[in-house]
Amino acid sequence: MAVKSSPAKAVPKPVAKTKAAAPGKLAAKSPAAKVPAAKAPAAKVPAAKAPVGKAKAVAPTAKSAVKPAAKGMPTKTGKAAPPAPAVQATVTIKHMAERFGESHAMTKKQAESVLIDIVDMLVTHLKAGDRLRINGLGILEVKNRPARMGRNPATGASIQIAASKKIAFRPSKELKGSI
Repeated sequence: MAVKSSPAKAVPKPVAKTKAAAPGKLAAKSPAAKVPAAKAPAAKVPAAKAPVGKAKAVAPTAKSAVKPAAKGMPTKTGKAAPPAPAVQATVTIKHMAERFGESHAMTKKQAESVLIDIVDMLVTHLKAGDRLRINGLGILEVKNRPARMGRNPATGASIQIAASKKIAFRPSKELKGSI
């Protein structure tokens, strides 16, 4: 009895694992390189089976998962999502001192020391109750807020709010016009 050999089946080569691309970027060596990573199909995860008679735990599927809408893209309600707020850069005294030093032929330390002295002088005048008028910027002044009655929003009870001081700033016409 002769044993017939069956033709050898082609064994698929194992796919090399690649790092996942950041959302919205293309994967460099991925077989789905032409599809952005955010739009690649999600892997299906089988739901765990619960014993009969007990509540079943429902795992979110790819379709039921809530995804945040992209900027300006319509949501399920048909309305466009509001655009994400722009991230604002924070400028510190060190940043200003660097530019100030470059424009005035000073070292960074000297420029920073000058700016810190200016801020200290402004604070000293505000503590004394002076009104500061800086051309091109505006007016800084301290205003007294008298004591008043208020309400606790959680309980609705009336409370006494103590007197305090606040710093008020009024921008100049030049500043308003330039922005």
